Amino acid sequence: MDISQNTFIVVGTGISGIAATELLLKRGAKVYLYDSNACLDVAEVKAKHPSIASVEILLEQVPQDVMSTLDIAVLSPGVPTDIPLVETFRTKGIAIWGEIELAYVCGKGRIAAITGTNGKTTTTSLVGHIMSGYFSQVKVVGNIGIPYTRVVDELTEESVVVAEISSFQLETAVTFAPKVSAILNITPDHLNRHHTMENYIAAKESITKNQGPEDICVLNYNDAVLRAFGATLPQKVIYFSSTEELCEGLYVKDKEILWARDGKTLPIISVDEMQILGAHNYENAMAAIAMCDGMGVPMDYIVEGLRTFQAVEHRIEYVCKKRGIAFYNDSKGTNPDAAIKGILAMNRRTVLIGGGYDKESTYDEWIESFGDKVKKLVLIGQTREKIAACAKAHGFTEYVFADSLEEAIDIAYETAVPGEAVLLSPACASWGMFDNYEQRGDIFKEYVRSLKE
Repeated sequence: MDISQNTFIVVGTGISGIAATELLLKRGAKVYLYDSNACLDVAEVKAKHPSIASVEILLEQVPQDVMSTLDIAVLSPGVPTDIPLVETFRTKGIAIWGEIELAYVCGKGRIAAITGTNGKTTTTSLVGHIMSGYFSQVKVVGNIGIPYTRVVDELTEESVVVAEISSFQLETAVTFAPKVSAILNITPDHLNRHHTMENYIAAKESITKNQGPEDICVLNYNDAVLRAFGATLPQKVIYFSSTEELCEGLYVKDKEILWARDGKTLPIISVDEMQILGAHNYENAMAAIAMCDGMGVPMDYIVEGLRTFQAVEHRIEYVCKKRGIAFYNDSKGTNPDAAIKGILAMNRRTVLIGGGYDKESTYDEWIESFGDKVKKLVLIGQTREKIAACAKAHGFTEYVFADSLEEAIDIAYETAVPGEAVLLSPACASWGMFDNYEQRGDIFKEYVRSLKE
């Protein structure tokens, strides 16, 4: 598509917005950049990003004379699609895209796209790792931290793009059509943005909406919503399961990942050969196997990639031992379901650090997963009282409040004894106290390593 004849407005001056603006300028389009923050230092933004120095940056309001010229609005992932500005775009007939849609329209190559509530980053990284061992040019992009628009000019018809796609990004995908898609799981998350679980599910499932019958969708058989959804799809569906032996699909039995298809059962790899642990990671591995196979990677390359892949930072990441106490960073456990997986991965009594930004999640299942494993819960952030009330309602009273992450670590260190663990697995987003979960995890690791023995 030739976008040079269109006038765009990019909403949001974060990493995605800047990358989208840069791509539009390269393609010769007229572009405005908008931010709702009236106090944004425009000169500072342009000094930081000289490539957009020629772009007019609009703050707080979009003037009517500008609005009347617009053809397409490109929303950054953090911009809700139901705010008044976006509603105005709709009423004026301005097309609404996301950064992912812009990259797809301008880009080349084949796409493997992963979504789901949990496991996206690990699976995306694993798929990228495996495919990089076989294809000559692989780009790993999206919610993993690299804007898709940033790599578009490097893509050729032979390129393979592996994209981690969030529900926010899927809301604004119009024609985006991956060759292979995967939905890893769907559990409650981001309900403050999507408002209802039905909306959230619909956003996740929309990753398949433009796929054709020749394309592939990989789904978690253990997720009842996805199992039912798969029965409605025209494309080829491949299921995986960590608990059930499937007649068709991938599953785990006696520590072996197996693939039943076409009347035969093929052993792929023993989970003991991989460097990632836990049933949730075996699910991620099975999804990666199906996706890479669907993209044409030979099985011996897939197995080698599974053997050599190492765990993603901030996801049940071992930090160090102090006084015989093992510290684990699971800062990427930003919702209750992800945090449950963190607890289940622990093989010893654990002091748990939780709490953070309130995404309107409920914490009952998380608390119930503690069993005898969680010795004490140290709570921080906006949700600490809410989580404490939930814990008390479930009969768990071994909780204490801390005013900072550092204080929480100190309390956990004093509480744990040699042979036990301290786990940061917040079940909440990081916003409010930290810029992102990476910063939260980095601070945790740095402070833990500084603890005196």
